[in-house]
Amino acid sequence: MLFDDVILGRRSIRGYKPDPVPRKLIEEILALAMRAPSSMNTQPWNFYVLTGEPLDRIRAGNTERNLAGVPHSREFRTGEPFTGQHRDRQVGVAKQLFAAMGIAREDKEMRQDWVLRGFRQFDAPVCVIITYDRVLAGSDDTPFDCGAVTTALVNAAWSRGLGAVINSQGIMQSPVVREHAGIADDQVIMKAVALGWPDDDFPANAVVSERKSVAEASVFVGFDD
Repeated sequence: MLFDDVILGRRSIRGYKPDPVPRKLIEEILALAMRAPSSMNTQPWNFYVLTGEPLDRIRAGNTERNLAGVPHSREFRTGEPFTGQHRDRQVGVAKQLFAAMGIAREDKEMRQDWVLRGFRQFDAPVCVIITYDRVLAGSDDTPFDCGAVTTALVNAAWSRGLGAVINSQGIMQSPVVREHAGIADDQVIMKAVALGWPDDDFPANAVVSERKSVAEASVFVGFDD
C-alpha cells in the first residue's frame, strides 16, 4: 500500500470482528511505529498489549466503575473544555457518528451505550496502552513524542489491513488498567489504541471526519508565489 493511500484512507475504527490478531503481526506494527522521531532520540514510549481475559477484566472494571459513578482518574492533563471552533469540530464528528449509528439526540439509552463502548475499547480484540517513563513527566516533548509513535502505530496497522482508534475512554479508570495490565509504577498512562480487524458492516466505520484546509492551518513566509 502506498504511503499516500494509507494517510488518506485511514479512518478511526469503532467496530471490530472478534477474530484474534496474531502477536507476530502486532510486533511488526510496533517495530514500524517505533521508527517515529522523538526529542533527542529519548524514545519515552512503552506499550502494554492486551487481549483475551486481561482485556475483558479491564472492560468489565471500566464499565462497572462508570455505571457506579466513580470519578474518572486520568493520568494525563486535558486542559479546559473545548470552546469555539474546537468545540464545533468535536460536536461535528459526534453528529456524524450518531447519524451513522441512527442514534437520535433524545435517545439517552443509546447514547449511554455508545459511551460505554468506548470504555470497553469498542469491543476490539486487542488494546495497546501507551505509557511513558515517569521521570520525563512535565516535559512537553514527551506527549508530543508519544503522539508521533501513536500516529505511526495506527498508520502501520492500517497498511496491514487492521483498524484502530486512539482513545482516552479506555484509560479513564486508571487503577483498573494498572491492575490488570500490570503497568509499572514508573510509567504514566498516556493513551489507549483499540486494534483489530474492521467490521465493514458497522456503520460508524464508514465515517470520515473532516479536516481543515492547508490554507486554514498554514502560514507561509518568504515564498515568492
